[in-house]
Amino acid sequence: MTTAHHIGILPLPFASAVHDLSSFQWDHRIQISELEPPTHIAPYAAAIDAEIVVDSLDVGSGRLILLHDPHGNDAWGGEFRCVTFAQADVTAEMVHDPFLADVGWSWLIEALNTRGARYGHESGTITTTSSTPFGSKQREESSSQIEIRASWTPELDTDNTLSVHLQAWQTLLCDIAGIPPADDTVIPLAIRTAVSR
Repeated sequence: MTTAHHIGILPLPFASAVHDLSSFQWDHRIQISELEPPTHIAPYAAAIDAEIVVDSLDVGSGRLILLHDPHGNDAWGGEFRCVTFAQADVTAEMVHDPFLADVGWSWLIEALNTRGARYGHESGTITTTSSTPFGSKQREESSSQIEIRASWTPELDTDNTLSVHLQAWQTLLCDIAGIPPADDTVIPLAIRTAVSR
């Protein structure tokens, strides 16, 4: 199985989560496309890729993978796991700020908490890099980036859906790209969400 069109043969909790993922309304600055999910981490998985575009400029990117094991996973502490990667360019001053990594981690936690998402077993790493070109590349500009790699276990049921976690992830993307929070100008996800079994 490769797409959400086969949702009928998925376990109901995962099918509901995939429905939330495929029908979520994203901020117009976040362009979503399907991503082939991993096939070796969990029995079921879905994945999307995001490009953050402002005034025709790519200012950041990310990807989100939703994993599901109907029998539960002791390492996750539940049946679901959200895994994310997000990155964006930052200024040279920011990348040398010793507190930038702490701030980056706080963006994720505050986004989840502000949206009222129920979760646990959160973990991740924040990486900041600065690149200075030399030799034949010396005409290129120096660059600095922040990368967030994180995962958490969403507590999903009929009253607590994946949508609030998607809202939190969208907030994280806006934060890392340095753009204002999402407004009411949203568009539906008009693509097939890649799903693996």
